[in-house]
Amino acid sequence: MKRGSLELVVGVFVLAGLACLAYLAVHLGKLELFGGGYRVVADFDNISGLKPGAAVEVAGVEVGRVEAIQLTTGDRAKLVLRLSPGVKLNDDAIASIRTKGIIGDKFVKLSTGSSGKAIPNGGKIRDTESAVEWEELISKYIHGKV
Repeated sequence: MKRGSLELVVGVFVLAGLACLAYLAVHLGKLELFGGGYRVVADFDNISGLKPGAAVEVAGVEVGRVEAIQLTTGDRAKLVLRLSPGVKLNDDAIASIRTKGIIGDKFVKLSTGSSGKAIPNGGKIRDTESAVEWEELISKYIHGKV
C-alpha cells in the first residue's frame, strides 16, 4: 500500500511541475493563446532592426506586439501590429520606430490621433516615421553632408 501512495504523490508532483513549466513558457514567452485584440498594418521605409514580437506602446504603456514583418512590392516594410482590445486608434494616428534603452531594443510608438474616426480591425495606419540610423547620421556629419 505504501508503494502505491508514493507513486501517486510522485505523479501529482510531476503533473504540478509540468503545469508550472507550461505557465512560465506562456507568460515569459509572451504568447497569446487565444489571440485577443485586433490587428492593424503600417508601412515603413526602414524598420532597422525591429523584430517580430517587439512591443507596441502608447504613452509609454505596452498595448500590443509586432505580429509579423513582411516586405512589400514597393521595397517597404509592412508591419502587422496586434493591439489590445481597449486601444482605439484614429485614422490620423502616427506609428514611429523608436529605440529603448542603452542596448537599443526597438519598439513601435503609437500616437492615437484625434480625428474621431477609428481605424477598424485590419485597417492601416497611414502616417509612419521610420527608424533613425545613427551610423548614417554620423557618417553624414563626418563627411560634411549635414
